[in-house]
Amino acid sequence: MPHDAYSSELLKVVILLGAAVIMVPIFRKVGLGSVLGYLIAGLLIGPFGFAWFKDSQSILHVAELGVVMFLFIIGLEMRPSHLWSLRRDIFGLGSLQILTCIFVLTGVGLALGFPLMTAFLGGAGFVLTSTAIVMQLLSERGDIALQRGQKMVSILLFEDLLIVPLLALVAILSPEVAGGSSRWLSVGIAMGSIAALIAAGLWLLNPLFRLLALSKAREVMTAAALLVVLGAALLMQVSGLSMAMGAFLAGVLLAESSFRHQIEADIEPFRGILLGLFFIAVGMSLDLAVVSQNWVLILSGVIAMMIAKGFCIYIVARLMKTSHANALDRAALMAQGGEFAFVLYASAAAAGLIDASTNATFTAIIILSMVLTPLTVFAFRFIAPKEAISKEGVEEANGLTGSVLLIGFGRFGQVVSQLLLARDVNVTIIDSDPDRIRNAGKFGFKVYFGDGSRLDVLRASGAANARAIAVCVDKKEMTSKIVELVKDEFPQAKILVRSYDRIHARELILKGVDYQFRETFESAIGFGESTLRELGVVESEVQTISEDIRRRDRDRMQIELAGGTTAGSGLMHSNMPKPTPLIEPKRAPKALSQDTAVAIKQDPDPA
Repeated sequence: MPHDAYSSELLKVVILLGAAVIMVPIFRKVGLGSVLGYLIAGLLIGPFGFAWFKDSQSILHVAELGVVMFLFIIGLEMRPSHLWSLRRDIFGLGSLQILTCIFVLTGVGLALGFPLMTAFLGGAGFVLTSTAIVMQLLSERGDIALQRGQKMVSILLFEDLLIVPLLALVAILSPEVAGGSSRWLSVGIAMGSIAALIAAGLWLLNPLFRLLALSKAREVMTAAALLVVLGAALLMQVSGLSMAMGAFLAGVLLAESSFRHQIEADIEPFRGILLGLFFIAVGMSLDLAVVSQNWVLILSGVIAMMIAKGFCIYIVARLMKTSHANALDRAALMAQGGEFAFVLYASAAAAGLIDASTNATFTAIIILSMVLTPLTVFAFRFIAPKEAISKEGVEEANGLTGSVLLIGFGRFGQVVSQLLLARDVNVTIIDSDPDRIRNAGKFGFKVYFGDGSRLDVLRASGAANARAIAVCVDKKEMTSKIVELVKDEFPQAKILVRSYDRIHARELILKGVDYQFRETFESAIGFGESTLRELGVVESEVQTISEDIRRRDRDRMQIELAGGTTAGSGLMHSNMPKPTPLIEPKRAPKALSQDTAVAIKQDPDPA
């Protein structure tokens, strides 16, 4: 390759990486997500922006491998048993949503002036949601493993499968179709390819990776992982099916493999880079000339299609007993068209079902809907209704009394309560999470609903008569607010507080709490002591080391506090002098009751 040509190609790589590195952090910083950053970066450097790249389609074909690898990794997380458990969502919810959307979107196409067949193809393509965009947004929010995320994944999987019958339908409807025998031959080849892939996954892949693992060559394992992904994708493509579906099936077949985590780690870097490149290529593909020539049709098409599809998704979700907030969230995330629509429209154009102008118009509508989705999701955050908190089976704090008021029944508060209950201390427990309260009730704990940062709730919970108030919530801002309220309104009570970190501990000491405990300090000390013991260090030396660490921590805290005035005793750790006992040790603690013993043994949320 000539030196100038080599430099030119290297310059293109630098431009691609530079555009992503600059735009993505900016868009994530302002809360618009990385997907929109990639899309805008592609639009800027593409043939309709600064024109640093002329052929966006060649980049798009390579970048589609990012979607393929993304589907492979999703398949690795979908064990066959888990996939089977989602069958109702995949085939029930997925089919209902797709059929409803196709019917309504075909009507939208007719309203825009397209013929029936063209309107049907346009609507069917728009039904195919962008798996890459939705999965990326779900991943950034951490929702893939949640129930609402799993339902969306199920629908996306069914839509990915839908491309197969849609492409077959295009072939059947094509005026250039050769005849019935060729159609049946294509179906037979497709079914045979799927059977071959499943057979290879069941009987060949695990022995292959086991053999390669014995070689202890990491690069060979990486090459084998790429071979599996690309080989499965190629097999499906030459059979007339979706590359992404092949990669997904390969991932599912390897989901039970002992090499699953190693394969995922090998594929992940390639997946991230290629998926980002895919979004950049989609941005490049937005033909601004077509948009400017048909801007009324395209703009009205984007708005009408997204609203109609979002409305259908919402109605179907509500019919399937999904909450109002989650139904709206699903509609906002899935209201766009997707990358498989490009394949459908290109096939329809090649088959003579739509002309080149209609293909360009439909493609522009799909790309604009993909560009608008991150903006729609961003706007949805501000207008979305808050999920209503169900208080069914939960008793609110009102007219309570107790020697100790314990605020917060998370992992920390649960352990604290067990010690107090074991000594028959009269404890009133409040928490603001109804699900946690209901869960605690199953294990014999009586917890009342109440926000400890509200003065009226503290009074209703018996704070005015409590001898001690234990603040065990896990949010330091709320903790500080509760401490200020208690110090001002209930001076008779000792204040014992769970602190978040060293800075928070200093703040609490200056506020005058009677006792504060850094949630990770003593547990980390204990962990370190056990590590030293496992290394063979004698017990006396272990204790000397840990006491020295505690002493130095106390000294540092005293230095930090030297410039301030401590209103209370400001005890820092459990090894420091204890506050005045709340209960006189008149007798030894009696044995735990059966209910309490069971509750401790079967802690609903163990620390």
